[in-house]
Amino acid sequence: MMNWRLINSGFADAATNMAIDEAILLAHSAGKVPPTLRFYGWQPAAVSLGYFQRVMSEIDLDQCKERNIDVVRRLTGGRAVLHDAELTYSIVVQEDNPLIPKTITASYRYFSNGLLVGLKELGIQAQMTVPAAIYGQRKKQPASAACFDAPSHYEVTVEGRKLAGSAQVRKNGVILQHGSLLLRFSAEQFVELLRLPSVEKRQQTAQMLKERATAIEDVLGRTVTWQEVYHPMPEAFGTALSIKLVGGELTEEEQRVSKELASTKYSQDSWKMLR
Repeated sequence: MMNWRLINSGFADAATNMAIDEAILLAHSAGKVPPTLRFYGWQPAAVSLGYFQRVMSEIDLDQCKERNIDVVRRLTGGRAVLHDAELTYSIVVQEDNPLIPKTITASYRYFSNGLLVGLKELGIQAQMTVPAAIYGQRKKQPASAACFDAPSHYEVTVEGRKLAGSAQVRKNGVILQHGSLLLRFSAEQFVELLRLPSVEKRQQTAQMLKERATAIEDVLGRTVTWQEVYHPMPEAFGTALSIKLVGGELTEEEQRVSKELASTKYSQDSWKMLR
């Protein structure tokens, strides 16, 4: 089995979380750290934008500010995610690692196996689903700016409703994939943060999200904690991905680079308002 580094970095603000993911990517691409699986949470809550999203046309920044919700732009693509009550994971590994399937969709499937095994330990029978199998032929344009309004290839669903959303980027020969596993989810809260043209459209979008997304607490019918959901995941990913996880920490260089990136990039309007 190949050794990977396991990091539980706990809770941090949005800029710090995204900066750490990029710092690990840079360190791994330079051969300074092994492949890394990281788990983390968000404090305060935040909306993350896909790299290509247009913030002013899709997110209500005034509402985010009023509700003390951070806004950050990810390196990865996809649509907006409200990070609040969730367990987030990130994976950083070389594209040419012999364990990693060559195509992007196949690599999603490989990584998602870890979530499936971990969820099974929590008593949840989840599936990986190709969107066409749920909703028929895919639309060219997404129904909304929200990530959880529909699953992408090989994302994790329960009874056809999306439970985990993931996004991936490949840079400097390295894969960065990160994803959100929802502990609980309020469609109404998220919709209030989207820039929508009318109350009716807001209500329609909230109803759509309720029909297409779910959360661990909804599935289990009880309250769960971040630590409870995290607990089975390292072993589950190790088993599913055929890797050996070794507990570790960020290096001094990764800490320095992540602080610099958080300060000069991810917390700056120039990055948030890039599009």
